[in-house]
Amino acid sequence: MSDKGEWHEERDSRGHAMVPATPRDVVHIRVVSFMLVFLFAFTVLGIMTRAWVLAVIAVIAAIVAVIDLMMAVRRQKQRTGQDGEAG
Repeated sequence: MSDKGEWHEERDSRGHAMVPATPRDVVHIRVVSFMLVFLFAFTVLGIMTRAWVLAVIAVIAAIVAVIDLMMAVRRQKQRTGQDGEAG
């Protein structure tokens, strides 16, 4: 898969790479994705053992995590026209 020399990384006036995401957004996306795996496991475990409180808490936490994930992705997409710096 060759790019034929057409791809280049844009840089700002200070020489920093211009990226559409802040480190905070990247951390949110990675941590929430990791958490969702465990929340799914807790939900299944709670249903299998009939521990409904555990299952409900895991589902509520998963919903909150998905909302946080969606907000991080939305913030990342909104920053495409800016310099991408977190500070």
